[in-house]
Amino acid sequence: MSDILPGSDSETKLDKKYDPAQVEEAMYEAWEKAGAFAADTESNKAPYTIMMPPPNVTGSLHIGHALTFTLQDVLVRYRRMKGRDTLWQPGTDHAGIATQMVVERQLAEDGIHRRDLGRAKFVEKVWDWKEASGGTIIRQLRRLGASPDWEKQRFTLDDGPSKAVAKVFVQLHKEGLIYRDKRLVNWDPKLQTAISDLEVEQREINGKMWYFKYPIEGKDGASLTVGTTRPETMLGDSGVAVHPDDERYTDLVGLNCILPIVNRKIPIVSDEYADPEKGSGAVKVTPAHDFNDFDLGARHELERINVLDENAALNQNAPKKYQGMDRFEARKAIVSEMEELGLLEKVEENAMVIPYGDRSGVVIEPWLTDQWFADAHTLAQPAIKAVEEGKTKFVPKQWENTYFEWMRNIQPWCVSRQLWWGHQIPAWYGPDGNVFVEETEEEALAAAKIKYGKQTELFRDPDVLDTWFSSGLWPFSTLGWPEKTTELGRYYPGDVLVTGFDIIFFWVARMMMMGLHFMKDDNGKGVVPFKEIYIHALVRDEKGQKMSKSKGNVMNPLKLCDKYGTDSVRFTLAAMAAQGRDIKLSEQRIAGYRNFITKIWNAARFCEMNECVPSATFDPSRVTSTLNRWIVSKAAEAGNAVAAAIEAYRFNEAADALYHFTWHTYCDWFLEFAKPVFYGDDDTTAAIAAETRATAAWALDQILVFSHPIMPFVTEELWRRIDDNRGSDLITGNWPEYAGLSAPDAEVEIDWVVDIVSAIRSVRSEMNIAPKVKLGVKVKDADEVVQARLIAHKSLIEANARLGAIEAADSGVSIEGAVQAVVGAITLVMPLAGVVDLSQEKARLTKEISKLEDEIGKIEKKLSNPGFVAKAPAAVVEENREKVRVAEEARGKVQDALSRIQAI
Repeated sequence: MSDILPGSDSETKLDKKYDPAQVEEAMYEAWEKAGAFAADTESNKAPYTIMMPPPNVTGSLHIGHALTFTLQDVLVRYRRMKGRDTLWQPGTDHAGIATQMVVERQLAEDGIHRRDLGRAKFVEKVWDWKEASGGTIIRQLRRLGASPDWEKQRFTLDDGPSKAVAKVFVQLHKEGLIYRDKRLVNWDPKLQTAISDLEVEQREINGKMWYFKYPIEGKDGASLTVGTTRPETMLGDSGVAVHPDDERYTDLVGLNCILPIVNRKIPIVSDEYADPEKGSGAVKVTPAHDFNDFDLGARHELERINVLDENAALNQNAPKKYQGMDRFEARKAIVSEMEELGLLEKVEENAMVIPYGDRSGVVIEPWLTDQWFADAHTLAQPAIKAVEEGKTKFVPKQWENTYFEWMRNIQPWCVSRQLWWGHQIPAWYGPDGNVFVEETEEEALAAAKIKYGKQTELFRDPDVLDTWFSSGLWPFSTLGWPEKTTELGRYYPGDVLVTGFDIIFFWVARMMMMGLHFMKDDNGKGVVPFKEIYIHALVRDEKGQKMSKSKGNVMNPLKLCDKYGTDSVRFTLAAMAAQGRDIKLSEQRIAGYRNFITKIWNAARFCEMNECVPSATFDPSRVTSTLNRWIVSKAAEAGNAVAAAIEAYRFNEAADALYHFTWHTYCDWFLEFAKPVFYGDDDTTAAIAAETRATAAWALDQILVFSHPIMPFVTEELWRRIDDNRGSDLITGNWPEYAGLSAPDAEVEIDWVVDIVSAIRSVRSEMNIAPKVKLGVKVKDADEVVQARLIAHKSLIEANARLGAIEAADSGVSIEGAVQAVVGAITLVMPLAGVVDLSQEKARLTKEISKLEDEIGKIEKKLSNPGFVAKAPAAVVEENREKVRVAEEARGKVQDALSRIQAI
């Protein structure tokens, strides 16, 4: 009996139905208790490493998590069975803004602001919350069946990763790759912090474009018209740009405009950023409030005038009457004043995209502020080269283009955040503003003493680091770096990173840059953090729309697991994870794949009832009957196909291979063909019957083995229940080697039988022939091989095709009122006289074709309407095209049936 799974009475038969609720929790606990997930640093097995993308500690499992963690678990379980020492490194991210907001909201319910507590006590509150509530997503990952090495679980704010963060920051600063600068950042005026691009939500809105006239100095009555969607920022304008090839303004370049309201001179400059085809062709330049203008201003040395404070209210650089005014109130007042001055030329409706904080829900401001930056351009160069040289490969390969596009145009990375929860920046300031960047306060004080010649009080930078900074170190900080640990030497670099395309920029690129900079080989060359990067697609609803609470189409994976079983959810996600194609997920699809799990369970019950028991002495290479050689060969083929597909990250092909073999090859054909052997309905010997039973049990075991990475619970349960003397559990068992099991001759012969039966069944279905009717079939053009097959498998074909008889006929024989079907080089002739009313059947089929053509015509008319295609959501258009495809396929089948009758 297994030593890690709950035992059972050896006489217990399989239950009539599989109940996931009775199996999954106990199974998982047993696996974990036995250490089945653990890596073994002392092992002589080759290591296999996957770094789990650390979910936010505030998070709950959503359907995107379910996809990425299922695919990772499939890889880990497969490699574990292939004999690798697997480390799937788990952990969670401290999620600076998200976590701080959760705790701030809780405090607000009691009327407390974090500043009332002070930093130290507030951070204590966050740690308390983390200990009490931060493990939700880890529990949910267990529910999904994920099998990482939980003993090695890390948190980005643990002592080890925190030490790594400090060391990296200090080293990069000493190398000049981290520095303090005044630049534009995404500023959230509600949260009072800089945020990353990933935390900015771009919303399409219908706004306005205001066109202002800026008087030209020295040219009475002359002006330049500029457009703006943010009139409040005009107070910070420091130039107007026109295109160098725009002849309308050639003579104005070098002159000045007078900025209205402020009455400040601002130069007219020539720059290719200005678009002559857009608006007037002249653009206002506000370097302190627009990312493009910041770069344009730098090219022309224009002044950066910040007119907003941290609350997005007008500051001291605005005229006195506007100071302290909220940005949107100021917008109204400025437009009103420009209109009074006669300088408002026009206002137009304008479709535009506005940046909002994804957590605060307020409009984000490009804001000029002092922050810490990393020289991402320098750090990116080795990371670009590593992918160019194939040291790290993207799967699918086209994602390399996305990676290169961003990395080759990378901007300085703002690494500081104005928060309290996170890694506080290891920088201390002296009384004269001099900064001391050291790993510890003691080291900073020592450095200050050297500089000032005496013990000096220092003030620590209050900012914390961007969450992506610490998660960028994840592949090596979790393994003990900067210490030279056994784990670091063994499990770095990782074999593959599995993630979504949306964080290629934010996480994948950071890990590549940091890994190559800090992890060196014996020759001092940077080592990539992973050899391959598999980018999976998005999970959308069944119509192809993005899931969102507002649309009401969010699917909760845990509820789906409760309703259909975890294996059903996992198999559905794997089956739909085609490379480069988003997943259109429906609950009906999951319900359908639950039937597949039921099919496996029922196949096991059928084998149990027919005394098909695994035998330790069974050798699949020594089976003798053609049917058994056929299923052994097919099982080997399926097992190899599943393995090859998993290794190529073609999870949908792996799922398809095991589904097709299990449902069709094994259940639909082999078990049906084996029934006469089991029931003693033919002349089989006892030896062949025993061989067939053993073969059926062996083939079922293969199904359990190569289904296990995707469907771990039902396969392990059956593995244990079928035979409790296995010696090892499926999770820690070995993936079989299938060398020498191919039997091409047996495959050709039994595949021919399958084709014959399928062709006859197809005709019966097309002609609406009742199952009880026993047809007679003549086989024309049968050579000696075919005639031998007919003799060998006559009873099998007759039983499965519901025939009275099947026999060879002369090539020239003509049978009136018969329908024909071609199978390879032979023709099956099926007399229908007295079985089918041909005229009535012809009328029925003609009517069905007409109905399908009407349906196709209506949909195609809709699709040919440009208005419909332009206005309807893309998912609706695609749904209609799919309806046409399905209807055309059905029409083709009906036309084939009609053609058969017309040929009689």
